[in-house]
Order: sequence, then C-alpha cells, then structure tokens
Amino acid sequence: MANPPLRAAIVPVTPLQQNCTLLWCTQTMRGAFVDPGGDLPKLRAAAAQHGVTVEKIILTHGHIDHCGAAGPFAKELGVPIEGPHEADRFWIARLEDDGRAYGVPGTPFEPDRWLVEGDTVTVGNLTLDVYHTPGHTPGHVVFHHPASKLAIVGDVLFAGSIGRTDFPLGSHQDLLDAIVAKLWPMGDDTTFLPGHGQPGTFAQERATNPYVSDRALAA
Repeated sequence: MANPPLRAAIVPVTPLQQNCTLLWCTQTMRGAFVDPGGDLPKLRAAAAQHGVTVEKIILTHGHIDHCGAAGPFAKELGVPIEGPHEADRFWIARLEDDGRAYGVPGTPFEPDRWLVEGDTVTVGNLTLDVYHTPGHTPGHVVFHHPASKLAIVGDVLFAGSIGRTDFPLGSHQDLLDAIVAKLWPMGDDTTFLPGHGQPGTFAQERATNPYVSDRALAA
C-alpha cells in the first residue's frame, strides 16, 4: 500500500524501555500517543519529525512506565486522555508512589474517558476498536485497527512471552483467556505492537509462544 491509512512509530521511553507508540492518520496527519510513560522531549521530537498534530492520548493500562507522564503531557498539549478501563483506577491512584519506587516521575490523573469492551477510539479519520483484556492489570485494554491488521496490545502479549500477572490484582488465567478470546480472533496475519520489545504477529505467537501457542494451550 503506497500510503496506508495508519502509520505508527515506536518510541521507547523510561528506564523500563516501554514502547510508547505515536500513531497517526495519514489523511489528516492527526495522531495520538499510546502510553506516554515519560521522556517527553523524545515524544515531542517524534511528533515534530513525522509532522503529526497530536489530538489525544490513549492508554492501555495504569502502570507507571505506560502512563506516568500522561497527565502532565495531556495538560501541556491541551488534549484529552482516553483509557484505560476504570478497573485500573487503583494503579493510576498510586502513580506517585510507584514513580518513587521505579525512579520514574508519576502523576495521578483522571482520564477524560474510561474505556470499556466494544468502545471505539478515533484518531483523525481512523477508528480503533477497544477490547478489555484483564490479567496483567484488571483494567487493561488493547486497540485494534482491522483495516491495517494492527493491534496495540500493551503488556498483554510479547514476542515469545506474555505479561506478568504477579502484580496486585493480576490474574494468569484472565490473561490467557483474554489472549485466546480477544486477540486470536483478530487473525493470524495481525501484527501486534507490544509494550516492550519487538513487534510480532499472532501467527508467530500461536506457533511458538511457550505460554499461549496452540500446542502450549492444548497441553
């Protein structure tokens, strides 16, 4: 596709090397930052480099490396915050304390819109589908653009691994259920952008992931 409707650039931020994603509508050049955990100068530079006007911040979940800087950044840009699901209010409320623990500045905030299963989020002329995917955190959501065969999955799934579930309110079974019931039906040819590490495809994970491959789940 010469000019795909959606483009995305990954900008790793914070000492935890969290994948903040700048995604934008190529028709309007309006975009959103997904999970701006910190390092705001890097994010400003990415938007400027790609010529993107940021119109909102969207969040997969409430962990410090994903949303520690969301509140101040939204205020600076004059844009709303959408997401995550309200079940992550617990995590957002403790951002300041977690920030001290991890050495990452964290500012609690109230999103302009909590998201639930079946919601959509617009970015320029793009429409992203929202799925509630608890397990890593209770309020985790993922964003899917079917036309681009692209999913932004936060810390639900990684290339060769899955999200941790040993944090408060985590659930290993909920995470497995979310991956199988919400992600796999998006299609094997879907590319996913995880919260850490390299992008992958659902086909590759179903074939080789030690936790959620078809073989592992059938065992």
